[in-house]
Amino acid sequence: MESLRELFADPNTRWIIMGCVLLGLSSGVLGSFAYLRKQALMGDALAHAALPGICIAFMLTGSKSIVLFLIGAMVSGILATLGIGAVTRHSRIKADTALAIVLSVFFGIGIVLLTQIQHSETGNQSGLDKFLFGQAATMIASDVTTMAVISFVLVFLCALFFKEFKLLAFDSGFARGMGFPVALLDQLLMLLIVVTVVVGIQAVGVVLMAALLITPAVSARYWTEKLGVMVTLAGLFGALSGFVGTWISTLGDNLPTGPLCVLAATLWFGISVLFAPRRGLVAKALLRARAKKAIRSEGKPMTASEGGAL
Repeated sequence: MESLRELFADPNTRWIIMGCVLLGLSSGVLGSFAYLRKQALMGDALAHAALPGICIAFMLTGSKSIVLFLIGAMVSGILATLGIGAVTRHSRIKADTALAIVLSVFFGIGIVLLTQIQHSETGNQSGLDKFLFGQAATMIASDVTTMAVISFVLVFLCALFFKEFKLLAFDSGFARGMGFPVALLDQLLMLLIVVTVVVGIQAVGVVLMAALLITPAVSARYWTEKLGVMVTLAGLFGALSGFVGTWISTLGDNLPTGPLCVLAATLWFGISVLFAPRRGLVAKALLRARAKKAIRSEGKPMTASEGGAL
């Protein structure tokens, strides 16, 4: 308890905690729909695709404003989404191959631009390399305020379009037959995922953002069959991952906050795999043990006393 009080006593740490918790919350909620739509790699592709947008925004403005980085990364992510759609629609290439192509091309462009920036006059002061693996410690009050507003809008839109996203996730053909604009809803969902990925890059980084997007959703899936409960649990697991990761990072020197948040999310996943009430390994082992016991009790041979009684 004393360490927790000390944790919240530091204003800078409070901002970092708030930012990581909000990031985990919005990532878990949006990641649930991405996971159910079998688009787990989309978050990874969009995270890598955001890097050239960040670099171009810095090259055009010379400023390290998080708002400008968000705009640049968002534009780059949207272009990547449109590119993936164009490749799958106008060729015989499947979606997973298109994802790999776009991820590699955009990330390669981003690394080239990042190298050019680092060798420029202002390169040493740019700090853009921190976006590869994240640096939550650099977040300030204005960054967290931006994240809070964006996270609130993301969660609000998910609640507003929950019925539509639910149909899109489970039966897009039925949704199209009911008259829903499936293509528009799909692009809206992709846009929300892009925004979520872009917001989280500063804290978690390009490389690990996909894990924070998908892992809480997969963990929540073990606990329930209902989408509403799953989305709520995914947001809760994501928020807890952000809190626990930040807390652990304050216990020692040079402990990175973003990777620890991802490891915390992996911890909840491990707990879910083991102890979920119906899908967990422990529950399944107990069920098998009870079934074997029932089979043995039903198939055991009669004793001599039981035969005499008959």
